[in-house]
Amino acid sequence: MAAPAGPAIQVFGREDSADTRAARRFFRERRIDVHFVDLRRKPMAAGELRRFVERLGAAALADTAGRASSAAGLGYLRMDDGELAERLLRLPLVRAGNRFAAGRDEAAWKAMVA
Repeated sequence: MAAPAGPAIQVFGREDSADTRAARRFFRERRIDVHFVDLRRKPMAAGELRRFVERLGAAALADTAGRASSAAGLGYLRMDDGELAERLLRLPLVRAGNRFAAGRDEAAWKAMVA
């Protein structure tokens, strides 16, 4: 059986992230193959991260509500886009062609497969 036609979906995240699992499940339920990159095993390439920052902005990628940011006291820091993108990412990061999404964003995921 041939794979369904459509955009190639890439999901960047961690296996232990509930939102990453939700993204993978979302696409799997629609029978769309996903290329998953576990960021604990393989860090995201600088060029790939740059594409997300250029498209969404670093503030959209920042997980400021996460446990790691509050434990590190990062809520009080003011960082530029480059610093923010390097330190904290809101997962999953999903890309389909020229469409990008950060975090649990089912509306954006639906637009990717429409």
